[in-house]
Amino acid sequence: MKNMMKDAAILFVITLFAGLVLGFVYQITKEPIALAEEKAAKEAYAEVFPAASEFEMLEDALPQADTPEWAQAGFDKVTIENVLSALDKDGSLLGYVLTVTSHEGYGGDITFTMGICNDGRLNGISILSISETAGLGMKAEAVLKPQFADKNVAAFTYTKAGAVSEDQIDAISGATITTNAVTTAVNGGLYYFQNWLGGGSNEAE
Repeated sequence: MKNMMKDAAILFVITLFAGLVLGFVYQITKEPIALAEEKAAKEAYAEVFPAASEFEMLEDALPQADTPEWAQAGFDKVTIENVLSALDKDGSLLGYVLTVTSHEGYGGDITFTMGICNDGRLNGISILSISETAGLGMKAEAVLKPQFADKNVAAFTYTKAGAVSEDQIDAISGATITTNAVTTAVNGGLYYFQNWLGGGSNEAE
C-alpha cells in the first residue's frame, strides 16, 4: 500500500512538473508563433492582391454553417474566417481579400486567402494551411493554385478530362477530394463576395 501511494505521489509530481514546463514553454512561444502567423497572413494578402497598398479588416457579419442562404447554396462545409478591404494608396477600394477554410479536405481543413477585385475578377489564391496526402492532395499548391489566377467567373467546376473554359479547373490526378474541397471553398468565397459584399457582375453572368 505504501509503495502504491509513493508511486502515485511520484507520478503526480512528474505530471505537475511536466504541466508547468509545458505551460512555461507555451508562454514563451505563444507570441513568436502569433507574430509568425500574422506575418504569413500579411504576405498572403499581398500575394492575392499585389495592387493594394493596405488592408483593413471588416467587421461584417460572416455566414455560419447553419445560415440558411449559406447552407442552401451548399457551403455549410466552408467557413469565411475574415474579410479585408483592399485599398490603394489613396484609400480607394480596389476589392477584397477573404480568408476561407474548407472542412472537406482528405487530411483535414484547408485554409487559404483569395483576392477579388471590385468587378469580380479573382486575382488568385494563397494557401495558408493544408495537410493532404503527400504526392497527391499536397499538389494543390502546384496544380490547383495557378488555375484560379486572373479569372472572372461566377463559379468554378472541376474536370478530369482537361479544362476547356475559364470556369473549369483541371483536377489533381488521384486527389478528387482535395480538388473538390478547394474548388467548393473558392466558390464559397465568390458567393460571399457576390451576395454579402455586393460584388460586381462578371463575364460568366
